[in-house]
Amino acid sequence: MNKLKLSHSLVLTLAVMLLTACGNTKNNSDQAVKTAKTFPSAMPKKKVHQGGTLKIAAETDTPFTGIFTNTLSTAQIDRDVVAFGQEALFATDDNYQITDRGAAILKTNVKQKTITIKVKPGIKWSDGKEVVAKDVEYPYEIIANKQTKSQRYTGSIANIQGISEYHNGQSPTISGIKMPDGPNGKTVVIHFKKMKPGMSQSGNGYFWENAEPYHYLKNVPFNKLESCDQIRKKPLFFGPFQVEKVVRGQSITWTPNKYYWRGKPKLAKIVISTVAPNSVSQAIKNHKFDVADVINTQWTNVKNTKNVTFVANLALQYHYLSFKVGKWDSHANKNVMNPNAKMNNKSLRQAIGYAMNIDAVNKRYTNGLTFYVPTLVLSQFGDYFDKNARKYNYNLKKANKLLDQAGYKKKGKWRTQPNGKPLTITFAAMSGDTTQEPIVQNYLQQWHKIGLNVKLLNDRLTEFNSFYDKVQHDDPKIDMFLAGWALSTEPSPNDYYNEKAPYNYGRFVTAKNNRLLAEIDSEKSFDHSYRVKKFHEWQRYMLDQAYVLPVDDQYKITAVNDKISGYSKKPSWTGWYNVGFNK
Repeated sequence: MNKLKLSHSLVLTLAVMLLTACGNTKNNSDQAVKTAKTFPSAMPKKKVHQGGTLKIAAETDTPFTGIFTNTLSTAQIDRDVVAFGQEALFATDDNYQITDRGAAILKTNVKQKTITIKVKPGIKWSDGKEVVAKDVEYPYEIIANKQTKSQRYTGSIANIQGISEYHNGQSPTISGIKMPDGPNGKTVVIHFKKMKPGMSQSGNGYFWENAEPYHYLKNVPFNKLESCDQIRKKPLFFGPFQVEKVVRGQSITWTPNKYYWRGKPKLAKIVISTVAPNSVSQAIKNHKFDVADVINTQWTNVKNTKNVTFVANLALQYHYLSFKVGKWDSHANKNVMNPNAKMNNKSLRQAIGYAMNIDAVNKRYTNGLTFYVPTLVLSQFGDYFDKNARKYNYNLKKANKLLDQAGYKKKGKWRTQPNGKPLTITFAAMSGDTTQEPIVQNYLQQWHKIGLNVKLLNDRLTEFNSFYDKVQHDDPKIDMFLAGWALSTEPSPNDYYNEKAPYNYGRFVTAKNNRLLAEIDSEKSFDHSYRVKKFHEWQRYMLDQAYVLPVDDQYKITAVNDKISGYSKKPSWTGWYNVGFNK
């Protein structure tokens, strides 16, 4: 359930390209593939010695928030800095199918509408306590309890029997989650209202894939969890490393978890520290870190660095431009669209898409490592991706025509609304590296060319945490914004864009969208061809409506010290316990 917000610096500043869906980018895409495919996806396997300190860069222009539980955090940076201890219950293969190689085993019973999760013997928290059934059940309480204000409570997880009643305060427990051997046993059985075709795939959103240490958190009130020391300063994990020291927002030092179920980790210590995006290239060239993501806009500055190996993968993420057309109703737990919202005009939204010169931006700034994605379903998801979907090719003539026909008439330099009133559009964009400001200004100029008076929120770029606070809470000043998602490994878009999805930050709601999303995840979609058909219908509908415009994906390149073995970017990689320095 990997729906995480991306900051510009965190995604290697590719999020600076978020503003459009346009341009014939086939040549650039081909070049990106050709360039990145020359890199391996894992470090060569060599014998390693015990010990050593691994230094890792966390690239961000803002401090990490430090909410060290996936049940409450939605920021990718928080996930990254705790990856050394935060291990999922399930392992996957390279196609993201859940396997039996992880800490727990998953069994699905379609007829009985259940899944059974059984924690393996010997799985222990870093304080030595066994991971038990209550630790598997407890995250659902955190997510569904209104006092935590978790954004993880979505329409998908509400498919669990009894969880809605718990969420609404009608029941003190979640009736659909059973622990047949008791809270201290190892087995949890979850009963669903309906079974879904993606349940064998990691990241499906219908059940949670992490545990929480109930014995450690049980005395913390739900409304205090996000700020408590047990989450912020001294979190417990059952992964290979444990937290030794947190410098708030800046760094975390990790030491081996002596109770780790796979065995003793090779490294003696891991230190992950924040580094400003503008300093990353120099840090890589000076070998300040053993592992550091390359900022694609700065690839030419580091590509000749000696004593490092560049490993790469195609990021499972995308960037998008969204338009605010409603609000989140916290009492009804759903998005409510305003038919009279300024941006609730399809021609206006489409014109904004056609006006963007993303191809030129990619060519100039990203060395062919960023490429346009034509739909909100990525090609990594195989035939679910509609390769024939319509694209928003760069076309100022078409943009102007759409606006003219929709009644957005020019009055001097700027266009007016169809009702004749002045039109000013406020646009929110996050801060990033030194390329961010000129690129954003470029897109503003593109919009100005078609007569749209688009202005930055508060006349400047917005810091990451402030940006998402404003977007999530529907700041009335924001008319459109650019953002990005780290995607779930199950391709369903339900938790991003349905009526009851908190992540649907544009707040658009239509009957057809609800229907198509429901059909994608219906029992009929156990028939693969049917599900493919519905995925394609949804992509074409979303492109036509243009409430959310897809923008780009990227190859993520990481510079790794040549002396390191065991590091990989493959989905099946089992983590940091086997990483070490070569003998």
